[in-house]
Amino acid sequence: MDKLNILLVDDKEENLIALEALIKRDDFHIFKTTDPNQALKIAWENDISIALLDVQMPEMDGFELAKILKSNLKTKQILIIFVTAISKEVKYAIKGFNTGAIDYLFKPLDPYTTEAKVNAFAQLARAQRELIKKNNELEKYALEVKNSADIICRVNPRTLQINAVNPAITKILQYHPDSVQGKSLIDLTEDGEASITQYELSTIVRENKNYIVFQDRFKNAKGETLWLECRVSKKNELLLLNMSDVTIQKNYTNELIRSRDVAEQTKKIKESFLASMSHEIRTPISGVIALTKTLKNTDLSEEQAKTLDLISISSQSLLGIVNDILDLSKIEAGKFSIVRTEIDLLHLVKSVCDLLHHKADEKNLELSYEIDENVPSHIFADALRLNQILMNLLSNALKFTEKGFVKLMVKSIDSEDDEIVLSFIVEDSGIGISPEQLEHVFEEFSQADSNITHRYGGTGLGLSITKKLAQLKGGTLNVSSTLGKGSQFAFTNKYKIIKNNELKKDNQQDAVIEPFEETINILMAEDNMINQFAAKHIMKNWNIHLEIAETGSDAIKKYQKGDFSIILMDMYMPEMNGFEATKFIREEMEKSSNRIPIIGLSAVALEEDIKKAKEAGVDEMISKPFEPLKLYEIIKKHLKI
Repeated sequence: MDKLNILLVDDKEENLIALEALIKRDDFHIFKTTDPNQALKIAWENDISIALLDVQMPEMDGFELAKILKSNLKTKQILIIFVTAISKEVKYAIKGFNTGAIDYLFKPLDPYTTEAKVNAFAQLARAQRELIKKNNELEKYALEVKNSADIICRVNPRTLQINAVNPAITKILQYHPDSVQGKSLIDLTEDGEASITQYELSTIVRENKNYIVFQDRFKNAKGETLWLECRVSKKNELLLLNMSDVTIQKNYTNELIRSRDVAEQTKKIKESFLASMSHEIRTPISGVIALTKTLKNTDLSEEQAKTLDLISISSQSLLGIVNDILDLSKIEAGKFSIVRTEIDLLHLVKSVCDLLHHKADEKNLELSYEIDENVPSHIFADALRLNQILMNLLSNALKFTEKGFVKLMVKSIDSEDDEIVLSFIVEDSGIGISPEQLEHVFEEFSQADSNITHRYGGTGLGLSITKKLAQLKGGTLNVSSTLGKGSQFAFTNKYKIIKNNELKKDNQQDAVIEPFEETINILMAEDNMINQFAAKHIMKNWNIHLEIAETGSDAIKKYQKGDFSIILMDMYMPEMNGFEATKFIREEMEKSSNRIPIIGLSAVALEEDIKKAKEAGVDEMISKPFEPLKLYEIIKKHLKI
């Protein structure tokens, strides 16, 4: 409890000591003085609640001191009790009360009376202090309400009528406070009885909540719509509302939402376009690649074999460009995945260089590779993406080198326990890159200058994708170059070492495709004639009878009439696509309890399509153009042979 300041004034020191002894308490802080002028100073500097003044004092008596105290705004609230030994006549009492005293104590002081009166007036002083405090708070709150930038109003919880509102309603909604007094707050909303305000205020009353916050549309005096945020508290039989204008923020938020929706729609359109283009471009390419593989197994003259090799190289090159575009889209969408497996590093490096030797031979370039002795033979890595990085770097070096060499070096940078940091360095003696052009070399659709594009061709995507792939794999890709003398690209990454005793025994490189012992009936839904022809030619050597359906609806009819061990379903076909056909066939299978494996075929490599196919009932997806060995192994797996 806060202490009360008590002032004792008497011209005799002994009287002060006696009076202090009578009224002394732990919750009192007592000031004493024999000098009236000193008393005035104490009262001015301290928050005095009660003053006990002796009436008869030289120079200035108690009546004069009380009159001065009551005339000053700072000390007028002091409760004054006169202490006197003079007559108890009425005229003295009247004179004392006229100066502002509230009571008298007569000498000699009765201890019980003195203590009782001081205690009573102490309670009165505390009550007076609390009242002043509350009044100050109310005055402050009233001032804040009046000057608040927000609308503050009191509303009847039963009728929702406005009882009182501050002037801010004029600035925000352009209504004069008097014009809305007694009106329903709901009438100011845009939606009236169907408004959020109606629902929320009814809820706070019905569920007896203490506080809610919501936003709703209100109409100003001109009929214009504004968004207000309403903070409502329930106090006894009143609803107190604080309402602020959030129209700008709301419009900005709505604009962001619209922009997000447009971006998402654009993204869907882009993905749909990429899926469609992927299918339209990769499908004929896969047919060309399949046909070249088929023709290679026939008797060819040397010139025909060379021509076939050129067709194969061109189609693989075109497929690489399509894959680059799709990879870029996946990376940008954050849907690109890294799949690490055991790889034979020497075999991978040799295969990459072997695949590109024809390009080097055409330009009479020396293409070689060099692997340091301390580089492990087997590592745990994403073979497909590492192959893609090296192919892109080597192809880029071969493209921009007219004479001399292109060399791939694999070096060990650091090793610890079962991990090693490897650097794959591609060095060439090509045209080089200037310092100004070097900083843009990894940008999309960017080449050194327009003359480079016209002279050497290319999409300008290879290095950009390679850089992104390197980052996704957790590695780095750096370049150094001297104009006219050549360039050096270095891809560095950390890998897990696979020791000899951890190597898997099966090696698909040595696998041989053996015909199945019994004839297997397979239904293949494929609308492209070239792919149909190539698939029939490949699979007849595996002892497979292939039934072709050109549409999804045709596949359903042939499934219902035939007896098949596996269904190969192209996911993109006219009339009824593979997703719809698969779903229908799966529903038919549930009725017969005969579940036939369905392998999805797609030239589209997007994650959404794989997920969609799985949801439709596809057991496994294989992308086109497919490797015959991979398809063969998938068929074996699902037939459990």
